[in-house]
Amino acid sequence: MAGGWTRDGAVNEQIEASIQDELARLKARQGARGESRTHCVDCEEPIPERRRDAIPGVTLCVECQQDRDGRNRMRSGGINRRGSKDSQLK
Repeated sequence: MAGGWTRDGAVNEQIEASIQDELARLKARQGARGESRTHCVDCEEPIPERRRDAIPGVTLCVECQQDRDGRNRMRSGGINRRGSKDSQLK
Protein backbone atom coordinates (compact mmCIF):
# COMPACT_ATOMS: atom_id res chain seq x y z
CA MET A 1 0.00 0.00 0.00
CA ALA A 2 1.36 3.42 -0.90
CA GLY A 3 1.77 5.75 2.04
CA GLY A 4 2.99 8.97 0.51
CA TRP A 5 6.33 9.85 2.11
CA THR A 6 6.50 6.71 4.26
CA ARG A 7 8.32 3.57 3.24
CA ASP A 8 6.43 0.36 2.49
CA GLY A 9 5.33 -1.44 5.65
CA ALA A 10 5.73 1.57 7.97
CA VAL A 11 2.04 1.61 8.87
CA ASN A 12 2.05 -2.09 9.74
CA GLU A 13 5.19 -1.62 11.84
CA GLN A 14 3.50 1.17 13.79
CA ILE A 15 0.41 -1.00 14.39
CA GLU A 16 2.58 -3.88 15.61
CA ALA A 17 4.53 -1.52 17.90
CA SER A 18 1.28 -0.18 19.37
CA ILE A 19 0.02 -3.71 20.03
CA GLN A 20 3.29 -4.72 21.71
CA ASP A 21 3.22 -1.58 23.89
CA GLU A 22 -0.33 -2.32 25.02
CA LEU A 23 0.47 -5.98 25.78
CA ALA A 24 3.49 -4.91 27.84
CA ARG A 25 1.33 -2.42 29.76
CA LEU A 26 -1.29 -5.09 30.51
CA LYS A 27 1.32 -7.62 31.63
CA ALA A 28 2.90 -5.06 33.96
CA ARG A 29 -0.50 -4.24 35.45
CA GLN A 30 -1.28 -7.91 36.09
CA GLY A 31 2.03 -8.52 37.87
CA ALA A 32 1.51 -5.71 40.35
CA ARG A 33 -1.49 -7.25 42.09
CA GLY A 34 0.24 -8.51 45.24
CA GLU A 35 -0.54 -11.54 47.33
CA SER A 36 -3.98 -13.08 47.50
CA ARG A 37 -5.93 -12.92 50.75
CA THR A 38 -6.81 -16.17 52.50
CA HIS A 39 -10.21 -14.83 53.65
CA CYS A 40 -12.75 -12.63 51.88
CA VAL A 41 -12.60 -8.93 52.84
CA ASP A 42 -16.41 -8.67 52.75
CA CYS A 43 -17.70 -11.80 54.48
CA GLU A 44 -14.53 -13.28 56.08
CA GLU A 45 -15.19 -16.69 54.47
CA PRO A 46 -12.07 -18.61 53.35
CA ILE A 47 -11.07 -18.11 49.71
CA PRO A 48 -10.32 -21.48 48.04
CA GLU A 49 -6.67 -22.11 47.21
CA ARG A 50 -7.49 -22.79 43.55
CA ARG A 51 -9.09 -19.32 43.26
CA ARG A 52 -6.06 -17.69 44.90
CA ASP A 53 -3.75 -19.49 42.47
CA ALA A 54 -5.86 -18.59 39.43
CA ILE A 55 -6.29 -14.89 40.26
CA PRO A 56 -3.22 -13.25 41.81
CA GLY A 57 -4.16 -10.61 44.36
CA VAL A 58 -7.74 -11.84 44.84
CA THR A 59 -9.51 -10.35 47.86
CA LEU A 60 -13.10 -11.61 47.49
CA CYS A 61 -14.72 -15.03 47.57
CA VAL A 62 -16.71 -16.14 44.52
CA GLU A 63 -20.11 -15.20 46.01
CA CYS A 64 -19.05 -11.68 47.01
CA GLN A 65 -17.38 -11.10 43.64
CA GLN A 66 -20.56 -12.18 41.85
CA ASP A 67 -22.59 -9.80 44.02
CA ARG A 68 -20.28 -6.90 43.11
CA ASP A 69 -20.30 -7.80 39.42
CA GLY A 70 -24.11 -7.95 39.41
CA ARG A 71 -24.38 -4.62 41.20
CA ASN A 72 -22.17 -2.92 38.61
CA ARG A 73 -24.35 -4.16 35.73
CA MET A 74 -27.59 -2.80 37.13
CA ARG A 75 -28.88 0.35 35.45
CA SER A 76 -29.96 3.26 37.58
CA GLY A 77 -33.70 3.78 37.43
CA GLY A 78 -34.31 1.32 34.61
CA ILE A 79 -35.07 4.13 32.16
CA ASN A 80 -34.56 3.65 28.44
CA ARG A 81 -32.83 6.93 27.66
CA ARG A 82 -32.89 6.40 23.92
CA GLY A 83 -36.65 6.17 23.78
CA SER A 84 -38.61 4.28 21.20
CA LYS A 85 -39.27 5.39 17.64
CA ASP A 86 -42.94 5.82 18.50
CA SER A 87 -42.15 8.30 21.27
CA GLN A 88 -39.87 10.28 18.95
CA LEU A 89 -42.58 10.59 16.28
CA LYS A 90 -45.15 12.13 18.61
